[in-house]
Amino acid sequence: MGKTFKKPEALSDAHTHYCPGCTHGVIHRLVAETIDELGIRGRTVGIAPVGCAVLAYNYFTFDFQEAAHGRAPAMATGIKRVRPDLMVFTYQGDGDLASIGMGEIIHAANRGEKFTTIFVNNAIYGMTGGQMAPTTMPGQRTSTSPFGRNVEEVGMPIKMAELLAALQTPGYITRQTVIKPKYIKKAKKAIKQAFTYQMEKKCFSLVEVVSTCPTNWGMTPVEAVDWTEKTLLEYYQPGDYKVPA
Repeated sequence: MGKTFKKPEALSDAHTHYCPGCTHGVIHRLVAETIDELGIRGRTVGIAPVGCAVLAYNYFTFDFQEAAHGRAPAMATGIKRVRPDLMVFTYQGDGDLASIGMGEIIHAANRGEKFTTIFVNNAIYGMTGGQMAPTTMPGQRTSTSPFGRNVEEVGMPIKMAELLAALQTPGYITRQTVIKPKYIKKAKKAIKQAFTYQMEKKCFSLVEVVSTCPTNWGMTPVEAVDWTEKTLLEYYQPGDYKVPA
């Protein structure tokens, strides 16, 4: 009897370092499935961030580079321009991309660089101790906002998908989530579309994935899924925000 479900060839056998209930593993699998299905594993280069996914290169069976904090889009730009035949993607968290890397991602998108970004938004800094991120919700408690995010002092959470979609440069900008199977199917479709646009040399692509962080939220995995659906998705609404003509 044949297998109907198996580990993608693009995923390694490494044991995960992610916390229970973290959705990085789901996103890794979707990326790996996409690369297998498109037949591009031999010419794909990923760029790992500084953050929880700093060890992303351990989980895939293709080439990876490590970028300085927030600088993955700059490294991706260099690799893609020197080797346009390669499939290049950055894998970044909200602290990495929307804070220290804000300038990098905006200018890369505005230049229309032909690489793909997987942007994991869990509304907090994960690896470094649960500090408030640019994406942290109003009133949300973190290690640096123990009384909750005060929007009068630090402003509202930044919606990266909407921000990048406002640029005039053509691109594919979408927001999805992976907290439940019904959402995972849509996220997989979006990731595959983003890589397809790169194969067609069409445009810059960013897939924002709204994710969980039970450890730093102080929740169980089940509570984190419920909070994400009821709170995060109300503010960070899934959908396509820009599609190339």
